[in-house]
Amino acid sequence: MNVIVVGAGIAGLSTAWSLVKAGHSVSIVEQGKIPNPLAASGDHHRIIRRAYGKAGGYARLITQAYQAWDELWADLGENHLDPRGFLCVSRETGDEAEIYREGLEDGGFPFDLLQPDEAVARWPFLEPGSFRYAYFSTEGGALHCRKIAAGLLAWLRAHGANVYENSKVVGIDTAAGRITLADGTSMQADRVVVAAGAWVLKLFPELGGDLTTYRTALAYVDPPADLKAAWEKAPVILDVGGKTDGYMIPLTRGAGMKFGSGLHKVSTSDADWNREPVPGEGEAIRDLFSPPMARIGEYRVTEVVTCAYTFTADEKFLAHEDGKCLVVSACSGHGYKFGAAVGRRTAQAVGDGDIVGLKRWLRAEAV
Repeated sequence: MNVIVVGAGIAGLSTAWSLVKAGHSVSIVEQGKIPNPLAASGDHHRIIRRAYGKAGGYARLITQAYQAWDELWADLGENHLDPRGFLCVSRETGDEAEIYREGLEDGGFPFDLLQPDEAVARWPFLEPGSFRYAYFSTEGGALHCRKIAAGLLAWLRAHGANVYENSKVVGIDTAAGRITLADGTSMQADRVVVAAGAWVLKLFPELGGDLTTYRTALAYVDPPADLKAAWEKAPVILDVGGKTDGYMIPLTRGAGMKFGSGLHKVSTSDADWNREPVPGEGEAIRDLFSPPMARIGEYRVTEVVTCAYTFTADEKFLAHEDGKCLVVSACSGHGYKFGAAVGRRTAQAVGDGDIVGLKRWLRAEAV
C-alpha cells in the first residue's frame, strides 16, 4: 500500500516508521525542517511517567509505551530515554499531585512516599515547610525529542521512505487520497494519515468542535551553582502541587533545565499565532514555581520556547476517518510519551482497517 503521512512530529514519524516496517511504501511530508522546533514534539525533551490520576487506562498504557520505545531504540541503535524517575510534591489536599498518587495506589504501581524533611534532605532545591509530602517513582524520565526525530529521519531515509521537508500541505482531497502542497504540486496515495498536531484544524476545520488549540511557552533556566549537582541527579518533576500545574525537567544529557506550567497557556484559532516570546515571559513562568522550589529568583532564564498543541475536552487522543484519509491527533500535553506506541497502533489500523479499535485504543479504553 502507498501511504502519505502528513506531519513529522513524533506521531507522524513513528507512524511512518511502523508503516515501513510493515512493508508499505511511505512518503512523509513536513511543512518545516525535521525536527521542526515549532512543533509540539520539536522541543529538547518531554516527560514520560506512569502517573495518570483517575485516567487509569493511560497509566496501564504506559507499559505499551515503554515496549514501543524499546523497539525503536533497537532499530535506531541508540536509546534516547534518560530513565531518572519522577517526583511529585503535594501542597494542598486534593491537588493534582495527590490525585496522581491516588491513581498510582489504585493501579498498584510502586512509589516511595517521603515526608517533607526526608524530601528536602534528598533534593535540596525544595523549600522546607512549603509542602505536605513528596513521592518518587522509578517509572519515568526524560525523552530527548530532537535526538529521537533525527534518529527516525535517518532511519526512514535508510529504509526507503520518501521524506519531504519544507513542504506545506494546504489541501487534502479525502475521497481521492490526494494532498496539495503550497507550491501547487500534488501527491496521491492509497491512504493518507494526517498527524499535523496543532495545525490539523487548518486542514480539517470541522474538527474544531472536538479540538482546541493552545499557545503556551516553556522557560529554560540555569539553576544556582551550588544546586547544579543536585539537579543533575534529580528526577523529572511531574507536579509541584497546589494550583500551579507545573512540571520541571532537570539538567539531562546536555539539554537545559526546563519549567512549564498549565497555567501559562491561551486558546487560539491559529497554531502560528504569537510564536515569539514576549519580554518577561520566562520569568513569569519561573516564578510560578515558588513555592515549593527554594530561591526561585536565583534561577536565570536562558531561553523561552513557545509551543502550540491541541486538546480534546477530556484530554484524550482522537482519530477521525474521512474517505481515504485518517486523522490522528495525539498532540495533547501528555501525547509525546505515547508517540512510538501511537505510531505502531496507527500503522496497524491502516493495515487491518480497524479504525474503531484504534479509536478505543487512543482513548485508552482497550488496554
